Amino acid sequence: MAKAYSEDFRRKVMQAIEMDGLKKSEASQLFNISRNTINLWCRRKAATGDILPKPRQTPPVRGKITDWEKFGLCRKNDKVRRLNFL
Repeated sequence: MAKAYSEDFRRKVMQAIEMDGLKKSEASQLFNISRNTINLWCRRKAATGDILPKPRQTPPVRGKITDWEKFGLCRKNDKVRRLNFL
């Protein structure tokens, strides 16, 4: 996934549109970003009052081992078997 634009950059783009009167298409060319990105920032600002990116959520990592006692015993048995094999 691509890295989010910085808050400072977002504010500069929005300032150019809102305060300097730049059109969205002109701002997209000037700052070299897509018009769709600017539209998303405008919608987000209208909805939430800010242009910050949504926090990324990573799925929880679930291990496959559920019974750690049994796993420990299995490891010990494997170690003993390997030593007896030599």
